[in-house]
Amino acid sequence: MTRKKQTNDRGGYDRFLLLGVLLLLGIGIVMVYSASSIVATKRFGSHTFFFYRHLVHALVAILVLVCCRYVPYSLHRTLVYPILGIALMSLIALYVPGVGHTVGGAKRWVRLFDVSFQPSEFARLALIIYLAYSMSKKQERIKAFSVGFLPHAILFALFGILIVMQPDFGMAAMIALIVWIMLFVGGVRLSYLFAALGATVPLAYYILIHAPYRLERLLIFRDPWQYQGDAGYQIVHSLMAFGTGGVFGAGIGNSYQKLFYLPEPHTDFVFSVVGEELGLVGVCAIMALYVMILWRGIVIAMKARDLFATFLATGLTAALGLQVCINAGVALGLMPTKGLTLPFVSYGGTSLVMNAVAVGILMNISAVTNRQPEL
Repeated sequence: MTRKKQTNDRGGYDRFLLLGVLLLLGIGIVMVYSASSIVATKRFGSHTFFFYRHLVHALVAILVLVCCRYVPYSLHRTLVYPILGIALMSLIALYVPGVGHTVGGAKRWVRLFDVSFQPSEFARLALIIYLAYSMSKKQERIKAFSVGFLPHAILFALFGILIVMQPDFGMAAMIALIVWIMLFVGGVRLSYLFAALGATVPLAYYILIHAPYRLERLLIFRDPWQYQGDAGYQIVHSLMAFGTGGVFGAGIGNSYQKLFYLPEPHTDFVFSVVGEELGLVGVCAIMALYVMILWRGIVIAMKARDLFATFLATGLTAALGLQVCINAGVALGLMPTKGLTLPFVSYGGTSLVMNAVAVGILMNISAVTNRQPEL
């Protein structure tokens, strides 16, 4: 009897990873409706305006997740340069008249055929795929400055400048952290990484203090209660929401802060509404689901069959983890205000779909890793 390579995909689904995502999607559908119904009624005359759109986004996200689960992760390595090129062109397209769409003073959206998406979300995914490909290919010379560090730093700088110009300093900073983590895991010399960190901090400080609204956010972060009647009101009311929720919460639909005190309660500050309506118990349950997802991502990265899969899973997991930490940190007043959604819970189609792509890729890596050859 000879051993032959299995041709059918029998890897199945990573149950814990899938369960965590589906539960968060379900919680998100409920919380988006609860947080947005009053705002939707005032703005659009329908309390289900955001709910129906979010429901569609969630269904699309599930479909995308399933599709990506069955797309071999090796295909992303083959298509790395077209993916990177599309991401770069989509960022440039923001500055094309009639294509780039400005919301709240920031040009972060591309609108084509009545469909809008955020190019920086796709750019983040494209950079993760490229770094995974590049570092796995250059592993033998990864310690060399001109091979392991410089090309990756230049590429990030190009993407980072385009994102900061939107302006979206927060997204650029998060991508910088993802790149740093991936280069660290990839084996780039620590001296290069810490030198880059030392050079980036003063540059980031300069960018922050030379934009009045960014400087204002820093001042508010230091003492939001001093500005509670002005620019600090959103953080103050976010903290009040958590305080009002207590241990068991006020009950679904009973949030007071969503009544036009919290700006965009269904997007950036949905975690605050969760804290008020579901209390500490609900907050801990949601964070436990995120921990389960991140745990599975780390395990998948550690058990992956090749370096490309390891680096890819590391980058995708780091991106999800950082997004959770930043959104929750802002809502709890632990970080300056930054408009990032809470993965799988907040309203926001582009973020939801891109995170679903990330989980789908993780599931494919897991399935390939767990696939056993048959006799």
